[in-house]
Amino acid sequence: MNRLVISEAKDFLQKSELPNLFKCCKRSDSAIAWIAWILNLDQSPDKVSEEIKFYNKVSELYRDLGMPIAQDVEFTINNLLDIHQGQAYRSPVFRANYYSFVFIKKGHGRYTTDNKVFDYEDRTVYFTNPGHLKSFEFFSLGEAYLVTLSEAFLKKNVHRDVFEQFPFLLAETIPPQKFSEEGFKDLEVLYQQIKKEERGDSPNKYSIIGNLLVVILLKIKAQFWSEYKPLEEGSRSSQIVQGFKQQLEEHYRQLADGQEQVQYKAKDYARMLHIRPTYLSTVIKNKTGKSISQWISEKTIGQAKALLLHGNYSIKEVGYRLGFAETAHFSNFFKKNTGQTPSAFRDTASVL
Repeated sequence: MNRLVISEAKDFLQKSELPNLFKCCKRSDSAIAWIAWILNLDQSPDKVSEEIKFYNKVSELYRDLGMPIAQDVEFTINNLLDIHQGQAYRSPVFRANYYSFVFIKKGHGRYTTDNKVFDYEDRTVYFTNPGHLKSFEFFSLGEAYLVTLSEAFLKKNVHRDVFEQFPFLLAETIPPQKFSEEGFKDLEVLYQQIKKEERGDSPNKYSIIGNLLVVILLKIKAQFWSEYKPLEEGSRSSQIVQGFKQQLEEHYRQLADGQEQVQYKAKDYARMLHIRPTYLSTVIKNKTGKSISQWISEKTIGQAKALLLHGNYSIKEVGYRLGFAETAHFSNFFKKNTGQTPSAFRDTASVL
């Protein structure tokens, strides 16, 4: 069993209310499964290990939960009371490949991110980003909204360099924040306006939503980032994941700006983080559920989409900027990962 995963699971168990559980368990299961089992005590570790799913869209998650919701684009806003009917609920453990913002006007419960457990109450906002092992629980639910969006949506409708302006989006874990009554009312006006725009039929609705999101992100940044303490980020592996995400984002920004011409590989990111490539690969896979090659492929597609939609770059130039020597190779890579050619994506996305 991987020593890194054992160490993190042991650390979590020793800090939890179940300090003796790890000592009495003589298993070869993944420690991630044991953490998941702790959060879902009605399931065995073997069963949990097999069933942890990775969702690219929130609609896929709720479909599996038996509460289907509609989703046509890489952005959603939903009233959780409409979905859960105010009933107490505990989700299974899962991973998500999208960003989530939850605005709890009235209610209380708990959510987990990897080995961290957070409680929330009225007027609380919490945020999670892709890749983590997650679960959520409602003890009571009066009124709450869930906003989910992809990196591609952020870069198209907020700003191409959104992570530079809002670095907390790349942070590993940020505790939930309770807003003042006035502060939460300001946010409520904004997300209710987003809901109205999302339900409308304006040809510019996603640009409008993007601008409203900028205001929300600025308010959240002021509240969250002032409380964020990077030295308390957590384990060494959490710091490695955050460093990898930051280096990945920075490198693709340089590619897009023409400052770099070659895509980095795992060994390049390991060199920048001063660790061995095999160790980096193990950490990223265990902590995020995705391999480094998956992270690189998704970042390449996300940056390609942003370049195709912004400026007057030709498809050949977009491919060249992202390290593809041949346009055909770029087009084949793009179609394999999106189901569309770059030109078809550009034509389709331009009318949304």
